[in-house]
Amino acid sequence: MEIFKEISFEAAHRLPHAPAGHKCQRLHGHSFRVEIHVRGAVDPQQGWVTDFADIKRAFEPIHDQLDHQYLNEIEGLENPTSEVLARWIWRRLKPRLPGLCKLVVRETCSSGCVYEGDEDQ
Repeated sequence: MEIFKEISFEAAHRLPHAPAGHKCQRLHGHSFRVEIHVRGAVDPQQGWVTDFADIKRAFEPIHDQLDHQYLNEIEGLENPTSEVLARWIWRRLKPRLPGLCKLVVRETCSSGCVYEGDEDQ
């Protein structure tokens, strides 16, 4: 069974490695949304894979680092694309959240990244 919890945060960034003249080279902000997916067996007594509150609690320190920040100033996010951000979040969340299987990072309603970990997690 797979469940998910969506959490949002507000942040500004710029993409310093975008092509010359690209609008994302300029400072701008997003209402980022992160879907945190957890896979596991349904506990027969509780009837859930994990408590949604436990997912929120595991993400809380990461949320505190990102919310209302300039992402480029955070170590490891000097080029904060959705892909870089997804991997950065994964590396911090995976040790705190058993069963983490997928992250979806959306920077707009129609654009984002799906990350399921890799050999270089």
